[in-house]
Amino acid sequence: MKLFLRYTLFACLVVLGFVGEAAAQVATSVNPSGLVTRQYAMDTVYSAKRIREDDKMYQISVWRRIDLREKYNIPLYGSGDNKENGIINHIYKAVKQNALEIFADENFTQPLSIAQFDSSFWKTDFQDSIFVKQLFFLDFKEDFVFDRQHSQFKFDIKYIQLVMPAETNADPNSGVGFQKTVGFIRYKDFVTHFAKHPDARWINFQNISKSITYNEAFESRLFRSVVTRYTNDSEALVIDLVDKNTPADRRKMQAYLDALAFEYKLLEFENSVWEW
Repeated sequence: MKLFLRYTLFACLVVLGFVGEAAAQVATSVNPSGLVTRQYAMDTVYSAKRIREDDKMYQISVWRRIDLREKYNIPLYGSGDNKENGIINHIYKAVKQNALEIFADENFTQPLSIAQFDSSFWKTDFQDSIFVKQLFFLDFKEDFVFDRQHSQFKFDIKYIQLVMPAETNADPNSGVGFQKTVGFIRYKDFVTHFAKHPDARWINFQNISKSITYNEAFESRLFRSVVTRYTNDSEALVIDLVDKNTPADRRKMQAYLDALAFEYKLLEFENSVWEW
Protein backbone atom coordinates (compact mmCIF):
# COMPACT_ATOMS: atom_id res chain seq x y z
CA MET A 1 0.00 0.00 0.00
CA LYS A 2 2.82 2.38 0.91
CA LEU A 3 4.55 1.54 -2.39
CA PHE A 4 1.32 2.31 -4.27
CA LEU A 5 0.96 5.70 -2.54
CA ARG A 6 4.62 6.49 -3.25
CA TYR A 7 4.23 5.81 -6.99
CA THR A 8 0.94 7.73 -7.09
CA LEU A 9 2.57 10.78 -5.48
CA PHE A 10 5.52 10.53 -7.89
CA ALA A 11 3.14 10.43 -10.89
CA CYS A 12 1.30 13.53 -9.63
CA LEU A 13 4.54 15.44 -9.25
CA VAL A 14 5.60 14.51 -12.79
CA VAL A 15 2.26 15.71 -14.21
CA LEU A 16 2.46 18.97 -12.26
CA GLY A 17 5.99 19.47 -13.53
CA PHE A 18 4.87 19.12 -17.13
CA VAL A 19 2.00 21.56 -16.55
CA GLY A 20 4.35 24.07 -14.96
CA GLU A 21 6.82 23.75 -17.84
CA ALA A 22 4.04 24.19 -20.40
CA ALA A 23 2.80 27.27 -18.58
CA ALA A 24 6.29 28.74 -18.56
CA GLN A 25 6.59 28.21 -22.30
CA VAL A 26 3.34 29.99 -23.25
CA ALA A 27 4.18 32.81 -25.67
CA THR A 28 3.69 36.18 -24.04
CA SER A 29 2.19 37.50 -27.27
CA VAL A 30 -0.57 34.86 -26.93
CA ASN A 31 -1.11 34.98 -23.19
CA PRO A 32 1.23 37.39 -21.35
CA SER A 33 0.40 35.89 -17.98
CA GLY A 34 0.63 32.20 -18.80
CA LEU A 35 -2.28 30.38 -17.13
CA VAL A 36 -3.21 33.24 -14.83
CA THR A 37 -5.51 36.04 -16.02
CA ARG A 38 -4.18 39.49 -15.21
CA GLN A 39 -5.57 42.96 -15.78
CA TYR A 40 -3.29 45.36 -17.66
CA ALA A 41 -3.85 49.12 -17.53
CA MET A 42 -4.65 50.67 -20.88
CA ASP A 43 -6.51 53.71 -22.16
CA THR A 44 -10.00 52.54 -23.03
CA VAL A 45 -11.62 55.98 -22.72
CA TYR A 46 -9.99 58.11 -25.45
CA SER A 47 -7.82 55.74 -27.48
CA ALA A 48 -9.04 53.51 -30.29
CA LYS A 49 -5.86 51.39 -29.96
CA ARG A 50 -5.30 48.75 -27.31
CA ILE A 51 -1.81 49.58 -26.06
CA ARG A 52 -0.94 48.43 -22.56
CA GLU A 53 0.64 51.14 -20.42
CA ASP A 54 3.43 48.76 -19.36
CA ASP A 55 4.35 48.23 -23.01
CA LYS A 56 4.95 51.91 -23.73
CA MET A 57 8.74 52.15 -23.79
CA TYR A 58 8.68 55.65 -25.30
CA GLN A 59 5.92 58.23 -25.44
CA ILE A 60 5.59 61.89 -26.36
CA SER A 61 2.41 63.90 -26.90
CA VAL A 62 1.96 65.87 -30.11
CA TRP A 63 -0.73 68.42 -30.98
CA ARG A 64 -1.46 68.87 -34.70
CA ARG A 65 -3.57 71.07 -36.96
CA ILE A 66 -5.19 70.04 -40.23
CA ASP A 67 -5.98 72.98 -42.50
CA LEU A 68 -8.79 71.58 -44.62
CA ARG A 69 -8.26 74.20 -47.32
CA GLU A 70 -4.91 72.71 -48.32
CA LYS A 71 -5.00 70.73 -51.55
CA TYR A 72 -3.92 67.49 -49.85
CA ASN A 73 -6.78 67.81 -47.33
CA ILE A 74 -9.59 68.56 -49.81
CA PRO A 75 -10.82 64.91 -49.58
CA LEU A 76 -11.67 65.68 -45.93
CA TYR A 77 -12.93 69.22 -46.58
CA GLY A 78 -15.56 68.06 -49.09
CA SER A 79 -16.82 69.35 -52.41
CA GLY A 80 -18.94 72.26 -53.59
CA ASP A 81 -19.37 75.61 -51.96
CA ASN A 82 -21.24 74.40 -48.88
CA LYS A 83 -18.98 71.38 -48.07
CA GLU A 84 -21.98 69.32 -46.97
CA ASN A 85 -20.13 66.06 -47.66
CA GLY A 86 -17.07 67.17 -45.68
CA ILE A 87 -15.86 65.99 -42.28
CA ILE A 88 -16.93 69.11 -40.38
CA ASN A 89 -20.55 68.82 -41.49
CA HIS A 90 -20.60 65.07 -40.76
CA ILE A 91 -19.31 65.72 -37.25
CA TYR A 92 -21.92 68.45 -36.78
CA LYS A 93 -24.76 66.11 -37.82
CA ALA A 94 -23.48 63.36 -35.52
CA VAL A 95 -23.44 65.70 -32.51
CA LYS A 96 -26.89 67.07 -33.38
CA GLN A 97 -28.23 63.50 -33.51
CA ASN A 98 -26.70 62.91 -30.08
CA ALA A 99 -24.51 60.18 -31.59
CA LEU A 100 -21.27 61.96 -30.60
CA GLU A 101 -20.68 63.49 -27.18
CA ILE A 102 -18.91 66.84 -27.26
CA PHE A 103 -17.16 68.74 -24.46
CA ALA A 104 -16.00 72.28 -23.78
CA ASP A 105 -12.61 71.21 -22.37
CA GLU A 106 -9.84 68.77 -23.28
CA ASN A 107 -10.16 67.00 -19.93
CA PHE A 108 -13.74 66.07 -20.83
CA THR A 109 -15.28 67.35 -17.62
CA GLN A 110 -17.68 69.91 -19.16
CA PRO A 111 -20.17 68.33 -21.57
CA LEU A 112 -21.90 70.71 -23.99
CA SER A 113 -25.64 70.61 -24.55
CA ILE A 114 -26.92 70.45 -28.12
CA ALA A 115 -28.09 74.06 -27.84
CA GLN A 116 -24.69 75.25 -26.54
CA PHE A 117 -22.87 73.40 -29.30
CA ASP A 118 -25.26 74.68 -31.96
CA SER A 119 -24.76 78.28 -30.90
CA SER A 120 -20.97 77.93 -30.69
CA PHE A 121 -20.81 76.17 -34.06
CA TRP A 122 -22.83 78.67 -36.07
CA LYS A 123 -22.09 81.96 -34.28
CA THR A 124 -18.91 83.96 -33.78
CA ASP A 125 -18.23 85.78 -30.52
CA PHE A 126 -19.50 88.86 -32.34
CA GLN A 127 -22.84 87.13 -33.11
CA ASP A 128 -22.16 86.83 -36.83
CA SER A 129 -23.58 83.75 -38.56
CA ILE A 130 -21.09 81.53 -40.37
CA PHE A 131 -21.06 78.60 -42.78
CA VAL A 132 -19.55 75.10 -42.45
CA LYS A 133 -16.79 75.98 -44.92
CA GLN A 134 -15.58 78.71 -42.54
CA LEU A 135 -14.62 76.07 -39.97
CA PHE A 136 -11.55 74.85 -41.83
CA PHE A 137 -9.29 73.93 -38.90
CA LEU A 138 -9.36 70.45 -37.38
CA ASP A 139 -6.97 70.00 -34.46
CA PHE A 140 -6.13 66.80 -32.64
CA LYS A 141 -3.86 65.44 -29.94
CA GLU A 142 -1.99 62.16 -30.26
CA ASP A 143 0.72 60.22 -28.48
CA PHE A 144 3.75 59.01 -30.43
CA VAL A 145 4.38 55.66 -28.75
CA PHE A 146 6.76 52.75 -29.06
CA ASP A 147 4.79 49.59 -28.27
CA ARG A 148 7.30 46.96 -27.18
CA GLN A 149 4.78 44.12 -27.41
CA HIS A 150 4.51 44.60 -31.16
CA SER A 151 7.88 46.34 -31.66
CA GLN A 152 6.16 49.22 -33.44
CA PHE A 153 5.91 52.98 -33.26
CA LYS A 154 2.28 54.03 -33.24
CA PHE A 155 0.32 57.26 -33.48
CA ASP A 156 -2.33 56.99 -30.78
CA ILE A 157 -4.88 59.78 -31.32
CA LYS A 158 -6.67 60.91 -28.14
CA TYR A 159 -9.13 63.59 -29.17
CA ILE A 160 -10.31 65.85 -31.97
CA GLN A 161 -10.82 69.57 -31.45
CA LEU A 162 -13.15 71.70 -33.57
CA VAL A 163 -11.67 75.19 -33.96
CA MET A 164 -13.10 78.42 -35.33
CA PRO A 165 -10.23 80.29 -37.05
CA ALA A 166 -9.35 83.86 -36.11
CA GLU A 167 -10.25 84.97 -39.65
CA THR A 168 -13.79 83.65 -39.13
CA ASN A 169 -14.16 84.82 -35.54
CA ALA A 170 -13.25 88.44 -36.28
CA ASP A 171 -14.76 91.76 -35.30
CA PRO A 172 -16.61 93.03 -38.40
CA ASN A 173 -15.56 96.61 -37.60
CA SER A 174 -11.86 96.25 -36.82
CA GLY A 175 -11.22 92.96 -38.62
CA VAL A 176 -9.30 91.73 -35.56
CA GLY A 177 -10.15 88.20 -34.52
CA PHE A 178 -9.01 85.38 -32.32
CA GLN A 179 -9.23 81.61 -32.43
CA LYS A 180 -12.19 80.01 -30.70
CA THR A 181 -12.65 76.39 -29.62
CA VAL A 182 -16.01 74.94 -30.59
CA GLY A 183 -15.60 71.66 -28.73
CA PHE A 184 -13.65 68.45 -28.07
CA ILE A 185 -14.56 64.91 -29.12
CA ARG A 186 -12.97 61.72 -27.82
CA TYR A 187 -11.25 59.95 -30.70
CA LYS A 188 -12.58 56.56 -29.61
CA ASP A 189 -16.13 57.91 -29.91
CA PHE A 190 -15.26 59.37 -33.33
CA VAL A 191 -14.00 55.99 -34.58
CA THR A 192 -16.92 54.05 -33.13
CA HIS A 193 -19.49 56.36 -34.74
CA PHE A 194 -18.01 56.67 -38.22
CA ALA A 195 -17.22 52.97 -38.45
CA LYS A 196 -21.01 52.52 -38.52
CA HIS A 197 -21.58 55.35 -41.00
CA PRO A 198 -19.64 54.50 -44.18
CA ASP A 199 -21.50 57.28 -46.03
CA ALA A 200 -19.18 59.76 -44.30
CA ARG A 201 -16.01 59.35 -46.34
CA TRP A 202 -12.60 60.67 -47.28
CA ILE A 203 -13.35 61.39 -50.93
CA ASN A 204 -10.94 60.43 -53.67
CA PHE A 205 -11.97 62.94 -56.34
CA GLN A 206 -9.74 61.19 -58.90
CA ASN A 207 -11.50 57.85 -58.35
CA ILE A 208 -14.60 57.94 -56.16
CA SER A 209 -14.78 54.12 -56.11
CA LYS A 210 -11.67 54.20 -53.91
CA SER A 211 -13.01 56.63 -51.33
CA ILE A 212 -12.58 55.34 -47.77
CA THR A 213 -14.08 55.87 -44.31
CA TYR A 214 -12.71 58.51 -41.93
CA ASN A 215 -11.37 55.74 -39.69
CA GLU A 216 -9.30 54.32 -42.53
CA ALA A 217 -8.15 57.78 -43.62
CA PHE A 218 -6.85 58.69 -40.16
CA GLU A 219 -5.28 55.28 -39.64
CA SER A 220 -3.53 55.60 -43.03
CA ARG A 221 -2.50 59.20 -42.22
CA LEU A 222 -4.17 60.54 -45.38
CA PHE A 223 -3.97 64.14 -44.31
CA ARG A 224 -1.37 66.85 -44.03
CA SER A 225 -0.96 68.45 -40.62
CA VAL A 226 1.35 70.88 -38.89
CA VAL A 227 2.64 70.37 -35.34
CA THR A 228 1.42 73.20 -33.12
CA ARG A 229 2.77 71.83 -29.84
CA TYR A 230 4.67 68.90 -28.40
CA THR A 231 5.59 67.80 -24.89
CA ASN A 232 7.91 70.37 -23.30
CA ASP A 233 8.57 71.61 -19.78
CA SER A 234 6.90 74.97 -20.48
CA GLU A 235 3.76 73.44 -22.02
CA ALA A 236 4.28 76.08 -24.73
CA LEU A 237 3.10 76.16 -28.32
CA VAL A 238 5.75 75.86 -31.03
CA ILE A 239 5.35 79.55 -31.87
CA ASP A 240 5.82 80.49 -28.20
CA LEU A 241 9.22 78.80 -28.24
CA VAL A 242 10.40 81.25 -30.92
CA ASP A 243 12.17 84.41 -29.76
CA LYS A 244 9.45 86.95 -28.97
CA ASN A 245 11.58 89.77 -30.37
CA THR A 246 11.31 88.27 -33.84
CA PRO A 247 8.98 90.23 -36.19
CA ALA A 248 5.49 88.71 -36.41
CA ASP A 249 5.72 87.37 -39.99
CA ARG A 250 9.19 85.92 -39.49
CA ARG A 251 8.08 84.44 -36.17
CA LYS A 252 5.26 82.51 -37.85
CA MET A 253 7.63 81.24 -40.52
CA GLN A 254 10.20 80.21 -37.92
CA ALA A 255 7.51 78.36 -35.96
CA TYR A 256 6.56 76.49 -39.14
CA LEU A 257 10.21 75.57 -39.80
CA ASP A 258 10.64 74.44 -36.19
CA ALA A 259 7.53 72.26 -36.50
CA LEU A 260 9.00 70.62 -39.62
CA ALA A 261 12.31 70.11 -37.82
CA PHE A 262 10.46 68.36 -35.00
CA GLU A 263 8.72 66.08 -37.54
CA TYR A 264 12.10 65.12 -39.02
CA LYS A 265 13.46 64.41 -35.54
CA LEU A 266 10.59 61.99 -34.90
CA LEU A 267 11.26 60.29 -38.25
CA GLU A 268 14.99 60.10 -37.59
CA PHE A 269 14.38 58.71 -34.11
CA GLU A 270 12.06 56.03 -35.49
CA ASN A 271 14.59 55.01 -38.15
CA SER A 272 17.52 54.98 -35.71
CA VAL A 273 15.77 52.48 -33.43
CA TRP A 274 16.24 49.76 -36.05
CA GLU A 275 19.87 50.58 -36.90
CA TRP A 276 22.54 48.18 -35.71
